Amino acid sequence: MANDRRPDDMVRITTPELADAFIAEQIKLVKEQVGDKKVLLALSGGVDSSVVAALLIKAIGKQLVCVHVNHGLLRKGEPEQVIEVFRNQMDANLVYVDATDRFLDKLAGVTDPEKKRMIIGGEFIEVFAEEARKLEGVQFLAQGTIWPDILESEHGIKAHHNAGGLPEDMNFELVEPVKILFKDEVRIVGKQLGLPDGMVYRQPFPGPGLGVRCPGAITRDRLEAVRESDAILREEFAKNGLEGKVWQYFTVVPDFRSTGIKDGKRAFEWSVIIRAVNTTDAMTATVQDIPYELMCHLADRITHEVPGVNRVLYDYTPKPTGTIEFE
Repeated sequence: MANDRRPDDMVRITTPELADAFIAEQIKLVKEQVGDKKVLLALSGGVDSSVVAALLIKAIGKQLVCVHVNHGLLRKGEPEQVIEVFRNQMDANLVYVDATDRFLDKLAGVTDPEKKRMIIGGEFIEVFAEEARKLEGVQFLAQGTIWPDILESEHGIKAHHNAGGLPEDMNFELVEPVKILFKDEVRIVGKQLGLPDGMVYRQPFPGPGLGVRCPGAITRDRLEAVRESDAILREEFAKNGLEGKVWQYFTVVPDFRSTGIKDGKRAFEWSVIIRAVNTTDAMTATVQDIPYELMCHLADRITHEVPGVNRVLYDYTPKPTGTIEFE
């Protein structure tokens, strides 16, 4: 496509008018690229893939086949939400694949974060290839790659599941309509495409999902501790007026245990790390100040409601020196 890189003189998309111009340009480019062929899209339900889906539906309609893969690394209630919004409300051509066991079996015993990302990304490609073989006329794979993904990959900071090419034995051509946009621009484009605020302003979620919030070798019980503690954090942020005001917040359960006390007995269990940051473009980030009373309440709920957890910590590290995610 003509816009493989963000032009140095590109005006930042900050208004509906600039977003409309971008959408019109991308619809033209997508139609030229795709023609009458089908496009396969990895629809996670996150901001980037949702905006890509809305843009492609506007450009090529039913030629788009959305595939939602439950890799077992999604947040609590997320697969159900994706089906409700896209299949039931938006009438998208949606294929749901539950590949939980397949992903977790391949990740068993793998501790290196880059290897984990590569396994998850590679398995995604395999799942899509299998779905594509069931369809006729699919020659393209759409991805929600954005500009920070490309920059970080080029600078060697981390690998991204959606910032690289497909395996050589596959004939899919990539369709990446928002690859030159920063995250704040993607949201404005999404609003102009008519997506609901709850989706457009939803906090970002990485492609490898909770896999990058479960450092070290992923185990099902520790993964469940991440999922349950994350659900409590999201619930409490919503109750306390922080939902929509904090850019991204989540929990991490690292692969070490410490001594604690539960029911008068020694408890050798995991720690939950809470991270909450604000940013506009994902290139830098500042740490959100959480009220002390709320932190105490979070610690109480998480240590009493999440099995295998006896401590709650808070990460005060900005980006840089830390990245937003842990792995």
